Order: sequence, then C-alpha cells, then structure tokens
Amino acid sequence: MDFQPTERQVYWRDRVRDFIETHVRPNMGTYYEQDAEGDRWKVIQIIEDKKKLAKDAGIWNLFMPPRNESHHHVDDTFEFEGPGLTNLEYALCAEEMGRIGWASEVFNCSAPDTGNMEVFHRYGTREQKETYLGPLMNGEIRSAFLMTEPFTASSDATNIETRIERDGDEYVINGCKWWSSGLGDPRCKVSIVMGKTDFSAGRHAQQSMLLMPNDAPGVNIIRHLPVFGYDDAPHGHMEVEMKDVRVPVTNMLLGEGRGFEIAQGRLGPGRIHHCMRTIGVAEEALEKMCKRLQEREAFGKPIYKHSVWEERVARARIDIDMTRLLCLKAADMMDKVGNKSAKQEIAMIKVQAPNMALQIIDDAIQAHGGGGVSNDYGLASAYAHQRTLRLADGPDEVHARSIARMEFGKHVPQEGPTANALRKGGAAANDAGGFSSGDMGATR
Repeated sequence: MDFQPTERQVYWRDRVRDFIETHVRPNMGTYYEQDAEGDRWKVIQIIEDKKKLAKDAGIWNLFMPPRNESHHHVDDTFEFEGPGLTNLEYALCAEEMGRIGWASEVFNCSAPDTGNMEVFHRYGTREQKETYLGPLMNGEIRSAFLMTEPFTASSDATNIETRIERDGDEYVINGCKWWSSGLGDPRCKVSIVMGKTDFSAGRHAQQSMLLMPNDAPGVNIIRHLPVFGYDDAPHGHMEVEMKDVRVPVTNMLLGEGRGFEIAQGRLGPGRIHHCMRTIGVAEEALEKMCKRLQEREAFGKPIYKHSVWEERVARARIDIDMTRLLCLKAADMMDKVGNKSAKQEIAMIKVQAPNMALQIIDDAIQAHGGGGVSNDYGLASAYAHQRTLRLADGPDEVHARSIARMEFGKHVPQEGPTANALRKGGAAANDAGGFSSGDMGATR
C-alpha cells in the first residue's frame, strides 16, 4: 500500500489550497460583512467574484467523475467542464475546501449541487442535462434535493408519503418535504423530488425521482428551519409543501420505480464528500485550539503546558490522521471496485468523521472559553453543522446497522437459528451484508 500522494493528487490539492489561502481566507471579513447586509436570502457578491477567478483558472467542478467512468448513462454525448478527478484525487481537494465554509461554492463544489449534478450526469436525458446540468455546471443556478419528510421516519426511505401521479402528459406531485437545503437561495431553480408513483409495487420499486421547477404553481415554502439557531443563509433549509404541482412527464429521471437505484448512486459519493470536508473542519479546529492554548496563561503557566491539553491535542492529531486514512481508503475503493463494493467503508467513514470532528471542535471551544461559544471564532457554527451530519445522509444508527449486518454476514454460525434461516432462504439471508432501505438516510 502506497501512502505517498501521486503527482496529480498533489497538483490539484495544492492548487485548491493555494487558491483558498490567496483568495478565500483573506476575504473572510468581506464575506461576513456582505452576509450581514440587508436581505438574508441573497447572492453574496464576494463568492461570485471568486467563482469567476476559480473558473478562469480551471479549478472548477472538481467533483465530477472521469469521463470514461463506467456506468449506465442515459445520454453519453453531453460534455461537461471539469478535470475529471477520481474520488481519491478529489478527497484531498475537498479536505482543503472544508476548512472554510463557503470555499466549496467558490469551486462549484458545494452540496446539494454536487450530488444533483452527478444524478443529471449519470441518469439524465439530453434535454434534462441541457436544461439544468449545463447551468449548474456553469454556476449560474443552484438546486435542491427533496426527500426527507416531517411526518414520517425518513431514515427508512420506504416510509416517504409524497405522491407522484401520472395524469396524461404530466405528473402531479402532492406532499410535504423538509430540510430541503438550498431552497433559500434565490438562484435555486430546480429540485429533485423523491416520491411514490406506485404504492402497490414492491417495497423498493414504489419510489421515483422527478425534476420540479421551484417556481411551478403549487410549490409553497412554509418556513425556514434554523440549525441550532443558525439560519445558514442564503443557503437555508426549508420546509416546502407541494400541492397539485404539475410537471411534464419528460421530467421523470430514469423511469418510474427507479428512485432507489438513483439514490444509491447519488448517496455514496455524497456521503464521502461530507466526510472529506469534515476532515478539513477538524484540522481548522485543531489549529485554532493550538494557537489559543499557546496565547493564554492560567494558574501561572501557558495553558498548553497543562497536561490535560497535551492529551487532548495528541488525541486530536491521532483521530484526524486515522479518520483521513479511512476516508482515503473508502475513496480508493470507490474508484477501484465501485460504490456498492465499498459500502461498508463508506458507512464506517460516515459514522466516524462527524463524531471525530465534534470531539475536536468541542475541545477547541473549551480552549477558547467564553469566546468558543460566540460567533467570533467560527467554532460554535462548525459544531452545529457537524452535529447535523450525524443525521444527514443517514443517521449514525442506520450506518452502524449496515456495518454490523455486513460483519455478521462474514461470520455466520454453522448451527443455530441464523444458520437455519439462511439455509431456508429467509429474511436473514437478504439482510446479511445487504443494502437496506435505511441506508439512504435523511439527505440534505
């Protein structure tokens, strides 16, 4: 196993890092000033200015897969602009982006657009790509992904209740979604909606994904949902009602009953993208903690010389490096053997990364004292965001369930009820190492 980054990996990582340190970090003050001015739901100009620079420099759409990636496109003729990085190559870039919250958008690599663009790229028709993928890849519009619902446990996506019914040349959508991230942005023009087209079909064949223009009649944003008091403007997380919303039948993705298939293709990369950025968040928190501990004194000596802090900093470094290795392993497996074969590694990193970051951010908050819970150092908002990642794209419990079932599947006893069930072809055989519906989780 070679732990040395390749020349190509270093090239793209360093280009992203240098751009952030030259153009993003020095403009943090400008960003906060513009963010605080006037309407909360607006376009922040400093991001648009830096997006143009990044696009002109070719550091753009880094998450898009290589053109020769093997998967079943509906249409292979649509050209996209991007370097075609592998998951492993992108992992190192995403870690750098994770250090500053708005950096990802500068490179047109922010969620949920990244996952949505991959859906269009993998499963969209030529018309769908020209209408939405092109403008998304150019950074002209934003998008949302609507799956989670307020009245059902959406960690099991078979529970969703939104109806998508065919009526001639149109589909009619009725339902309510929440935690629809991105709908607050005035540039958000389209949502990918997951609903049920056939309630009588098999458990995983009822769901479909449909493209919904956000300005369609019957689309009503009910309220904005803050996260621990943060509005995350202009991105936002909305509860949205769809009442008799009509869209053309050509807006169906892949076909009726194919929603789970699309979701599994979307969520593997989406989950690991979160984890890649989370490592950058943790590195940033550790850096702030180390600097703060060396700047202050308590009880007659610098705080960092108190043994409890030496232990916490050491643990942080160990945990970040271990988590990074697991993340890179998952990314490498996705590249070499595919998302499905890497599902245990993806599940493991999705549990590990936010929990690791939360502990380090918590220690950094403690090191900053009262300042840590203020907005002055960005630690409180980082904690709030990382805490949501224990729910987004599937709660910890769902991923742990999958990990455990795959592990049980490796060690089936020769005798006993489990072995008997397996011999009879019962449910245990299907669940051992299987991709359960709950793996889809609550996507934001």
